Amino acid sequence: MEEFMPLAVQFAKNHTLLVVAWVAIFVATIYVFVKSALSKVKLVNNSQAVALINNKDAVVIDLRSIDEFKRGHIINSKQFLPSDIKKHNLGKIEQHKEMPIILVCATGATANTSAEILSKQGFSEVYALQEGIAGWNAANLPLVK
Repeated sequence: MEEFMPLAVQFAKNHTLLVVAWVAIFVATIYVFVKSALSKVKLVNNSQAVALINNKDAVVIDLRSIDEFKRGHIINSKQFLPSDIKKHNLGKIEQHKEMPIILVCATGATANTSAEILSKQGFSEVYALQEGIAGWNAANLPLVK
């Protein structure tokens, strides 16, 4: 150990940018893990989403555009725009505050952000579909047109 420290300090001096990059990656990784652990929103895969729909009557909210929604969506899902959620314009989903809600987008990225907003607005059980409709379709699960 006595031999390691001088070598480590010398390496850090010679490769400052590399060391800073590794520290930044480490801090970012810790931040992501802590944020996801403290989040009220849960990510669900396709089979978990199906179980929520079948067993708990989860409401599926599709966040894609109307055209994308018409091309294929999960059965009984409701189309809703992320901009409406950001503006607190919750009209037709306000009645489902105490029910499980699964947010779905094209790839899963938009759903997580909107789910965080809904959770802050008082929705008790909010889920985001991990890979969105792309993952749902890749798993050959049914879509309604």
